[in-house]
Amino acid sequence: MAYSSSTRDFVALSDLHPNLARPNVIGVVIGKTDVRGFPDRKNIGSERYTFSFTIRDSPTYFINVNSWGREEYIRSLSESFRVGDCVTIENPLVQSKEGEKEEKFNPVTPSCYKLLISENHSVVKTSSCYEMDTKLLSLLHLPVKDPQDYYSLGDITANGQSLDGRILNVLAAVMSVGEPKYFITSDKRKGQRCEVKLYDETEMSFPIICWDNESIQLAQSWIPRETVIFASDVRVNFDKFRNCMTATVISKTIITTNPETAEANVLFSFIRESAQSGALHDKMEEQSKESINLETIVDVYTVKQLKEKALQSDGKPEPVFGIIYGYISMLDIDDNVSKVIRNRCSVCRFVVNEMSNTCTFCGDISSDSKSTFVSFDILVDLTDHTGTLYSCYLSDCIAEETLGCTVQEFLTLPEDKRTALKWQLLLERSKIYFKITLSSNWRTGLKANILSCKLANPIEASQSLLGKRLHHVAW
Repeated sequence: MAYSSSTRDFVALSDLHPNLARPNVIGVVIGKTDVRGFPDRKNIGSERYTFSFTIRDSPTYFINVNSWGREEYIRSLSESFRVGDCVTIENPLVQSKEGEKEEKFNPVTPSCYKLLISENHSVVKTSSCYEMDTKLLSLLHLPVKDPQDYYSLGDITANGQSLDGRILNVLAAVMSVGEPKYFITSDKRKGQRCEVKLYDETEMSFPIICWDNESIQLAQSWIPRETVIFASDVRVNFDKFRNCMTATVISKTIITTNPETAEANVLFSFIRESAQSGALHDKMEEQSKESINLETIVDVYTVKQLKEKALQSDGKPEPVFGIIYGYISMLDIDDNVSKVIRNRCSVCRFVVNEMSNTCTFCGDISSDSKSTFVSFDILVDLTDHTGTLYSCYLSDCIAEETLGCTVQEFLTLPEDKRTALKWQLLLERSKIYFKITLSSNWRTGLKANILSCKLANPIEASQSLLGKRLHHVAW
C-alpha cells in the first residue's frame, strides 16, 4: 500500500527495508519524547542532542523515528510538530532495530526497523492530514496494544506492591488534570511535573504522573470527566509516601486519547451515567479537600512579601502556595445572601446561569437529568501588619469549615445571627493557607484561593509576627 500526493509517492511503513533508495514516508505522530543532550564522544566537551517520535500510517503498522544532531537543529525540529500532527519524512535512513535493547526505552512497534533522520540528508515537514489522507486522522484513536489488554485501576490497587515496577496498559477516564510544576534539578537542568487523576468503574481516584513536556502538553488538552485514555506501557509503582499505587508516563508510553474501541465505549457510558446521576459530586467534593495536602505547605509570607513575589514572577502562571498569619478584614455575609451563595451544576460544578438556572457548560446532557446545588461563593479581604490582599476567594466546603455551618444552615439564619457570625471571624488573628495565581482577568491581578482559615495559635502567630518562621523562597 502506498499513499500519494500531487508531488510524490509515499512508501507504506510496512514496505520499508534498508535497501530502499531515498524513501518518502508519511504518518500521524502518535508518540514523542523531549529533547535530550548527551556528551559527544567525538568532540570532548560538547554535546549531541536527540529526540524520538513514533509515526503510524495504518491500523497495524507504526515505526519509531530517531533524530540526532546539533542542539539548534534538534530543538527546532522538535518544536515544529506535536503528537496528533501529520508529518512527511523525505529520505530517512532505514536501520534494523537492536531487539530488546531498542525496546527497553522506546515504544514496542511491529516493525523490524527504525528510521534515522539526518540534518544533512533528511527533511521533515508537517502536513495537513486532511490534504493527504483523512484515514490517517482515525489512527489517532486506535490503541497500539490489544484494546482488551489492560488493567483496571481497581486491579492495580488490589494487587498493590506485587505490581511495583511493572510496565502495563491502562484504560481510564480523566477525573482532573493538575497544573504543571517546574523545578531545577541537581545538575542544573530544568524539570517539570504534572499529575493527572484517573478513574473508572472500579476506582474513583488514581494518579498518573507526567515528567516530560510532551505528555504534559497532551494532558492539558484532556477534558475532566469527558476524556478517556488508553495508556500503553506505563510504569506502576507503590508510593510509600502516599501509601498508594501510582502510574508514570515513561519513554515507552504511547497514550491514545478517546480510543474508538468497545471497551472504551463502555467506559464512556459509565462517565455519562455517573454525571447524569450526580454520583461523582460527593467524591469530587471529597477530593477537592484532599487534592492539596496542607501539611506540605510550609512557606510563610506577609502580604507585602507576597505582592513583591508576584511582581518578580515575570508573568509565569505557576501557583504559589503558602501561609499568612493575618485576619479577615472584610466579610460581607449579612447584607445580601445572593452575593455569597451561588447555584452550581451537579454535573460539572460550574456556576449556572442565574436567570435561567441552567448550566451552559455541559449542554450536551439533557436538562431533565441535571440538577443544581447551592454553594458558598464569598470574596474576602485578608490583612496583616504589612498590608491587605483584596478579593480572596472563599468557597464551597472550605467556606463551610471557616464559617462553622453548612449553606443550608446559613440560609436559615436571620440577619442579626449572620452579623454575629461575621463578627466572630472579623479581625481575629488566623492561620490562613492559600493558593495564589497570576490572573489578568481577576480584579487585583492576583487570584487568591483560601485553602484553610482557622484561628491561629497565639504563640505560633506571635513567632511569625517576629519573623522567626518566615521563609524566603524563589518564584
